[in-house]
Amino acid sequence: MAVFNGRPVSLLGSGMYVPEKVLTNKDLEKIVDTNDEWIRTRTGIVERRVASDDQVTSDLAYLAALEALRSCSLSPKDLDMVIVATNTPDTIFPSVAAKVQGRLAATKAGASDIQSGCTSSVYALTYAAAGIASFLWERVLVIGAEVLTRLLNWEDRSTCVLFGDGAGAVVLGVSPDDKNRVISASLRSDGTKSDLIILPGGLVECPASVEMIEKKLHTIHMKGNDVFKFVNKELPPFLSEFCDESGLALDDVDWWIFHQANYRIVESVLRRLDVSMDKAILNVDKYGNTSSASVFLAFHEAKAEGKVKRGDKVVMVSFGSGMTYGATLIEV
Repeated sequence: MAVFNGRPVSLLGSGMYVPEKVLTNKDLEKIVDTNDEWIRTRTGIVERRVASDDQVTSDLAYLAALEALRSCSLSPKDLDMVIVATNTPDTIFPSVAAKVQGRLAATKAGASDIQSGCTSSVYALTYAAAGIASFLWERVLVIGAEVLTRLLNWEDRSTCVLFGDGAGAVVLGVSPDDKNRVISASLRSDGTKSDLIILPGGLVECPASVEMIEKKLHTIHMKGNDVFKFVNKELPPFLSEFCDESGLALDDVDWWIFHQANYRIVESVLRRLDVSMDKAILNVDKYGNTSSASVFLAFHEAKAEGKVKRGDKVVMVSFGSGMTYGATLIEV
């Protein structure tokens, strides 16, 4: 747990990009043995976006970055660091961040990818805020970007209906006043549950081979019920403790922006906290689970729509493969 008592850090701007192609539940009925009602009632998802054949993760990240920089009138040359949270990089190396940094011509910036499951966005945001608070950087571009549809087994209805593609971005910098600031963050993991969400094939543990592909080990595998149980056990006490150590009551939080994995998960966690669903920002119905992109997509849309207003206290919460989880408190 960290409360940022050093140099104050602000979220200066945000942006997003989602591909044009929409894949609805009705479309999925033609691909796999499922139906619209089953998907809606169990996940809250109605549709999701799919990257075009000529798009990769760095393309989506770049377009989200441009909007985020425009929103706060900054040039790429103003950046000291580019951090990309992703679990679906174009390649293991070079990093997505390096490609985006080069494409932006952010000539004074370093670049690094962060991979911590769907919590990668909250991890990356925390690293960026810590770097600015400690005077390492002045301005950092943080992007969450995923092309998950390339890693799905389209014969597995338990996973292929869940995920979509997209990118969200935020720009952090030195706070211009005492309102807009990153207040605190906490990052956790339980590596004993690292088998709950996996993509086993293609690297050191299971190198690429014909057999690997035939077994579809290069696609996402998930123990959905176990993930649901884990999140409902760990997140309520974690979030209660997080708010307490951040110096505010649960009721003091204006908006909860959860990783948009599943409507039922958000509903269940907030019910255990005795927090109204009216305080939850949700767009899982439109985009599905976009992993590292989801909290940034939800934040940007909520701010653009006027839901999140100046002075609001927002908790970004995520959980994912690892099993990792974490939260960041921001006053907008």
